[in-house]
Amino acid sequence: MRIALFATCLVDAMYPQVAVATVTLLERLGHEVVFPAGQACCGQMHVNSGYLDAAVPVVANHVRAFQSEEYDVAVAPSGSCVASVKHQHAMVARRAGDEALADRADAVGARTYELSALLTDVLGVTDAAAQLGSWFPYPVTYHPSCHGMRLLRLGDRQRDLLRTVEGLELRDLPHEEECCGFGGTFSVKNPEVSTAMLEDKVANVVATGAPLCAGGDVSCLMHMGGGMSRASTGVGTVHLAQVLASTREDPLAYDGATQLQGGALR
Repeated sequence: MRIALFATCLVDAMYPQVAVATVTLLERLGHEVVFPAGQACCGQMHVNSGYLDAAVPVVANHVRAFQSEEYDVAVAPSGSCVASVKHQHAMVARRAGDEALADRADAVGARTYELSALLTDVLGVTDAAAQLGSWFPYPVTYHPSCHGMRLLRLGDRQRDLLRTVEGLELRDLPHEEECCGFGGTFSVKNPEVSTAMLEDKVANVVATGAPLCAGGDVSCLMHMGGGMSRASTGVGTVHLAQVLASTREDPLAYDGATQLQGGALR
C-alpha cells in the first residue's frame, strides 16, 4: 500500500521523531510512505478561533497538496488534525460557496486516518508485539485526547495497541476522559482556566505512579509535559508512535528523567 504522511505543524516543527516513528512503523509492515511536499497547516487553529474566511486558502492548500500525490490512504499521528481534515475542511469550503473545493476536501478527508485507526482498521494490526515487534518495558499511563475520543470516536484503539506492547505495564489514568486544558488557542485565550485543568490532569497522571504518560496527540503531550516539568514531577510524555516503533533491537530508552532517546527513533 502507498501511504501519504500528513506530518502536522507541531510534529514537523517540534517533534519530528514522532513522524520518523510513524514512517518506521508503516515501512516495517511493508508499505511505501510518501510525503506530499506542499503540505502545511491544516487550518484547525483558524477554524477553532472563528477565522473561517482565513481558513479557506489553508484548506485549499491542504487539498491541493494531498491531491498532488498518488496514494491509497493518508495518515497523521494526530487526532486533532485528522479531525479538522475530516470534519472541518468541507464545511469551510461550503460556507465560502466553493462546492468544488468542498467535494475535493471530502475526498481527501475520506482517505485520511489517525495512526491507530489506520493500524487497526485498515492494516489489521491487533497485536503490537507480534505484528510490529513493539517492546517497551516500562510502566505507562495513557491520556485519550478530546478530538480522538469525541470527533474521531477512536474508542480503545490506542489503548488496545499499548496493551499489546511487550513489557509495557499500562496503568489506568483517573478521570482520563477529562480535557488536559490545551485546546489549541483555548490555552492562549483562557490561560487561567487552561492552567487549572492542566493541574488536575497532572495530579491524576502523577497519582498513577507511572514515569511516562502516552498519548496520540503531541499538542496534548506538549501541554502536559510542560506542566509536569514545571511541577518537577519527574514524569515524561511519549507519543503512541514512539512506543509502538520501539523494539528490542532498536529501543526507545527511558533514561529516568523526562527525556526519551534511542536508536533511529530519536
